[in-house]
Amino acid sequence: MMVLAQELTAPQVLALIGILVLLVLAVIAFVVFVMYFRYWIQSKMTGAGIGLLDLLGMTFRKVNVGEIVRAKIMAVQAGLDEQTTGITSKALEAHYLAGGRVLNVIRALIAATKAKLPLDYKLATAIDLAGRNVLEAVQTSVNPKVIDCPSKASGRDSLDGVAKNGIQLKVKARVTVRADLRRLIGGATEETIIARVGEGIVSAIGSAETHLEVLANPDRISKAVLARRLDAQTAFEIVSIDIADIDVGENIGARLQAEQAEADMRVARAKAEERRAMAVAAEQENLALLEENRAKVVEAEAEVPKAIAEAFRSGALGILDYYKLRNVQADTDMRSSIARSMTAPTAAARAAARPGTQPQPPSA
Repeated sequence: MMVLAQELTAPQVLALIGILVLLVLAVIAFVVFVMYFRYWIQSKMTGAGIGLLDLLGMTFRKVNVGEIVRAKIMAVQAGLDEQTTGITSKALEAHYLAGGRVLNVIRALIAATKAKLPLDYKLATAIDLAGRNVLEAVQTSVNPKVIDCPSKASGRDSLDGVAKNGIQLKVKARVTVRADLRRLIGGATEETIIARVGEGIVSAIGSAETHLEVLANPDRISKAVLARRLDAQTAFEIVSIDIADIDVGENIGARLQAEQAEADMRVARAKAEERRAMAVAAEQENLALLEENRAKVVEAEAEVPKAIAEAFRSGALGILDYYKLRNVQADTDMRSSIARSMTAPTAAARAAARPGTQPQPPSA
């Protein structure tokens, strides 16, 4: 080889190097052509306008070539023009590099165009990057979605409300909603709709005078809920609210009244017990005061003999006066004895006159 290189002149060496470089470039071009020929021919045949250099640049930018080409072909075949919609290969690459779902966005734009919904490429990519499923939103706009209230995930069987007469009603409702693409970004989700509808149903039942009014006209619940505009600041527009089932529950009012009466009775018992305790305490105080006064009387009576003796010594009281005093005392005792003997039969007669009272035999 060295001998061959020495025999070749400088121009021949340069020519040989050039041929080798051309061969390498040809091999690279052939490999690139083989790798991207399928995508290029698809783009060429459909008018997507994506060249080989664009495909090679996508590879260097780590973009999924097949996804971009498919998305662009779908957009062209659906009549989404670049000038009017802004759907270019560069725009699709930018959305892919931002973490978006390119095919999902293109499918959503095609469905929105066919359904004549106000959705452009910028809004669709913004919805997709916000984490919402833009294709599902378009499908919900075309085909409204039915939401059960309460939801099955909540674990409840019904929404419970109490009318003014205290009767509980158990309601199951179905809400038909349509996605609002303009409020999809930042709008509340299904959970908010379910919570607001539940609040409206409970309020509508609570405003009824009797539960019979609600049973006779279930549509009053739907009208009351729709009038509250519960879909404000949400990603949906409420189409209709249908009452699926109404069951009569417990008599909550009667139960509450019974519990209140029981509580009032306990309070009254407590107050009565308090008054009884106070009366017993007052009685004991009066008995103590009575004993105290009796002691004072006994003490005063003990002073009488002393006073009589002192009167004898001082001459203020004679023997005749003393006997007269004793006669007066005896006469007073006799009168008291007669009075007691006369009132005793009267008390016995009163006791015998009472129904169910047996006459008592006289004591020995």
